[in-house]
Amino acid sequence: MSSIGGQERKNNGDFSKKIGLFEANVIAINPTFSEYKEILGIELQEDSKATEYLGERDGNTTLRIDVWLQDVKDENNKLKTSFFLEDKERENKEGTKNQFINNVGICSWANDPNNLAEWFTKDREVRVAYLGEEELYNFLRIWLGKLDYRHAETTLEVEWKKLMKGNVKDLKDQINGEWCNTIGVMATVVVKEKDGETKEYQGIYNKSFLPNYSLKQFRVVDYSNDIVLENLSKKELKKMKPHEKFVMNVIGEYGCKDIYSFKDLHDYDASEHFVASDSVIDAEDAEY
Repeated sequence: MSSIGGQERKNNGDFSKKIGLFEANVIAINPTFSEYKEILGIELQEDSKATEYLGERDGNTTLRIDVWLQDVKDENNKLKTSFFLEDKERENKEGTKNQFINNVGICSWANDPNNLAEWFTKDREVRVAYLGEEELYNFLRIWLGKLDYRHAETTLEVEWKKLMKGNVKDLKDQINGEWCNTIGVMATVVVKEKDGETKEYQGIYNKSFLPNYSLKQFRVVDYSNDIVLENLSKKELKKMKPHEKFVMNVIGEYGCKDIYSFKDLHDYDASEHFVASDSVIDAEDAEY
C-alpha cells in the first residue's frame, strides 16, 4: 500500500545559486532569532552565530548589517546582502585625504573640508565618513528613493553612535515605510579557495543598486556585449543614466569580482563559467 506524507521540508538555505538582476523588497534587517523563523522561515540552531552582529577589529567596534531581500516575482526567493561598518574614520592609503559624507548620504574625498565642492556642501551638514558608510548609504538612497534628495530640508542620517551599539531600529522602522521602494539587485556567485578546494557561495553585489524602473533597460540593451560596453565607456559620467552608471561600477577596476550577469535572474550553471567549472558547492558553510 502506497503512503505519501510527513513533515514539510523547511528551506534552510538548500537552494540553487542564482545570478542576474531582479526586483526586490527589503523584508528584514539584522533579524533576531524569532524574526529568522517568522519572517524568513529559517530555524536557527541554538548555537548559531547568525545574530551576532557586533564585533571588534584592531580595537575598533564593528557592525555587520544584514539586509534580507525578497524577489518580487518569487516570494520564496530570499537573498541576503551585508554591509560592514567599522568605528574608524575613512582615509586614503597615503593618509592625505579623508572621505566626507553629507546629510543625504553622498560621499566625497578631500584633504581638507574647506576644499570640498560647493555642490556637496551647499545647504548640507558635512562630516568625516566612517568605514563602510559609503556602501550603506548608497543602498539607503536607492531603497528610500521616494525621498526628494534635492530638497534642502531632506535628510538621510542614521545616528552613528547608536548604530555602533548594534541599534538598527531606525533602519528596521523603514521597512514597508512611506519612503521605501522596491530596488534593483544583482545576484552573484562568490568563488573562494577554502581547504584546498574552490567553493561557491550565493552573493549580492552590494556596492551599487538600481532604481526599480531601471531594470527594464537591461532587457533592451545587452550590456554583456563588448561593443556596447566600449561605447558606454566613452560616455561622460555626468551624462550617464542610473543603469549606465551601475554597469560602469560593476565592470570597473574596483567593481564586481564575483560571477555575475546583466540578464534577468536565473539559475547559475557552473559549466558556463570556466573559473568555477571544478568548484565544490558547500551549502553548509557559514559564509553561505
